[in-house]
Amino acid sequence: QVQLVESGGGLVQAGGSLRLSCAASGRTYSGYNMGWFRQAPGKEREFVAAISWNGGSTYYADSVKGRFTISRDDAKNTVYLQMNGLKPEDAAVYYCAADSRSWAVVVSTKIFKVWGQGTLVTVSS
Repeated sequence: QVQLVESGGGLVQAGGSLRLSCAASGRTYSGYNMGWFRQAPGKEREFVAAISWNGGSTYYADSVKGRFTISRDDAKNTVYLQMNGLKPEDAAVYYCAADSRSWAVVVSTKIFKVWGQGTLVTVSS
């Protein structure tokens, strides 16, 4: 199955931007729907955004809609999360995820089977 490695996390001031990357290796990932989740200290992991296997559909949590953009570059086997207008409440460990089931199932369940190790995003106020 595909393996995922996130990068791009760091410290940013409130209102700033970061772009997270998720590099996929192993089995061809082009057939996978991809997602981003986050987990803040003491909180449960929450869904952030997802993009369909062909890049034709995206889906966002209400809390990030209009500020975050998910995209994929299959030539580079990489998924991105562009984060603009960052707020202190966006601070968390961000995880990349992949799932080969249908887009409808992935969006409705928010359950992904393959996970990366996470990258830390810190937002200073």
